[in-house]
Amino acid sequence: MVRYWYILLLMAFGANAQDSNGLRISKFPGSNPKISNQGKVALLFEDLPTDELENLSVKRHTSLKPIIRQALRPYQKVGEKHELLGIVDLNYFNAPSTAQENNPYRTGVGLLYEGNYNNNLYVRCAATQGIFGTGSGYQPKSYFTWRSGKTNLYTDVRSRVSFTPNHIFNFQVGLDHNFIGEGSRSMFLNDYGKPYPFGMARARFWRLEYSVLYQFLREGTHQNWNGKFASSHHISFNPAPWFNIGLFESVVFEPKDTLLNRGFDAEYLNPFVFYRPQEYSLGSSDNVLIGIEASVKWKRHTAYFQFILDEFLLAEIRAKNGWWANKFGGQLGIKGRFKKGQHLFFYRLESNFARPFTYSHLQNGLNYGNQGVPLAHIYGANFAEVLVELKWNRKKFGAKLFANYSLHGSDKNDFNYGADIYQPYINRPYEFGHFIGNGIQKNFARVQLTANYIPWKSYPVQVFAENLFLYNVQEAKTYTAIVIGIRSQLWNDYRNY
Repeated sequence: MVRYWYILLLMAFGANAQDSNGLRISKFPGSNPKISNQGKVALLFEDLPTDELENLSVKRHTSLKPIIRQALRPYQKVGEKHELLGIVDLNYFNAPSTAQENNPYRTGVGLLYEGNYNNNLYVRCAATQGIFGTGSGYQPKSYFTWRSGKTNLYTDVRSRVSFTPNHIFNFQVGLDHNFIGEGSRSMFLNDYGKPYPFGMARARFWRLEYSVLYQFLREGTHQNWNGKFASSHHISFNPAPWFNIGLFESVVFEPKDTLLNRGFDAEYLNPFVFYRPQEYSLGSSDNVLIGIEASVKWKRHTAYFQFILDEFLLAEIRAKNGWWANKFGGQLGIKGRFKKGQHLFFYRLESNFARPFTYSHLQNGLNYGNQGVPLAHIYGANFAEVLVELKWNRKKFGAKLFANYSLHGSDKNDFNYGADIYQPYINRPYEFGHFIGNGIQKNFARVQLTANYIPWKSYPVQVFAENLFLYNVQEAKTYTAIVIGIRSQLWNDYRNY
């Protein structure tokens, strides 16, 4: 029965729904073939003052990104559209206060192709080829990197193919990031690390949007990659136009374990099962996470939260004894836009935390990470953070202020205190007394100022200058850096951590 709950929901609530354009939608897909189904898949790019505002509607689900902008137009064809653009990525990083930065630059050029076919097929492919220095501040987050002599090379490929056969279903495959949440960070799935091959299916009906995501991850080096997989479910429900609630579940597993060589486990391909009971039935030690999120919207403002649960025992939580396996994290924030004349503004206030050992496991093949970087919050675990964002835009000019204060606990005396999700949790110093900041405590204050100019309104290229300040409380020392460059605005290039 559990396996078919989604089908029952579709049959119960899918009939005679009404979309935001006032069209009557019948129960089963394909009943109105003259409706144009395919809209553009939005770029996975940060919130900006100039972004299109999503209307308050029970049909909108903005937590799952990138958003599919489906266009329901009766008796009208969108037609084919193709576009080929050049990509530029030129950056120089000057950090006089950090001697370890050596040749901190990144250069790259490439092409972007984007096309619509037959109203229901959308294709986007971008590739950048370049070189980068050894400075840690500017190593690219690309799928392919290697060293040729003394030169570091990278090929950054981002691709996405989207097929929308009708007004309910959408299918995507690609090599890219995905993001879940309304925040600047995400406790479920973030886009700070390197892209990964994926397959996704979405179904939108009534006030629900249901998605299944299959991720093909890896660890190690290009000489010795070790594959691993993740399968995730997310369901988004709008009880009212201004209120959204979402449920998230993910499992990470290896193609090989101590029992068998199983590849991508067929049991986890089933989109209608809960992973925790399935894990028990398989007798495996796979890593399962579950989460809940909600958001409330009014006018141009949104309040949101996330809660992620890895493991816990209620009795140990009530005892407040800091048991190591009470692994969970959370997020609480508010964001919005406002306008003063021709000046557009965006603001955000957000807090995040994760207890020690959250997202970690016995080995790298089972932790919630990809190529050495966490899949959720970039800080991993054993941290707490408060951040503020303010962005301004007027015509071709823009500016951003990012500031955060964070508390971290790191390892000491060769013991794992739960910050690095790539350290096995068996190497812990004790069973109880684990709280955020345990180990070697580090506090940081970061301020990042960015000014940018868009030379061509119809072309996604940005000239920018950025100044970073990082204050280490324990060392009472300030680190500074200046970044200048020109880059295409196709995906996020974070340096705010």
